[in-house]
Amino acid sequence: MTDTLMQLGELLQQRRDGDPDNSYVAYLHSRGLNKILEKLGEECTETILAAKDAERSGDNANLIYETADLWFHSLVALSHLGEQPSAVLEELARRLNKSGLEEKASRTNAESSN
Repeated sequence: MTDTLMQLGELLQQRRDGDPDNSYVAYLHSRGLNKILEKLGEECTETILAAKDAERSGDNANLIYETADLWFHSLVALSHLGEQPSAVLEELARRLNKSGLEEKASRTNAESSN
């Protein structure tokens, strides 16, 4: 799984400055962050709807498809801002041995001290 994310990160970097007429990634980057975020929001909504449908139908195929789109566009946004998938993997690894409630509490405490 990590290899796939790393390969995708490299591919996104390679295509970032490509010809927008020949590369969807180059097209998104050429349109700027707002266009990338628009697509990200669209994919988020589609993922939510697919999850609701999957709960009713018991078929997760479309949810998996839409989640892949969501992850892809999230990686395009990260790439646009100069980040690699490894940054997210490192953050997830940091959280791995913490409970979600503990992680949320640490963020809330840090925000209230600012």
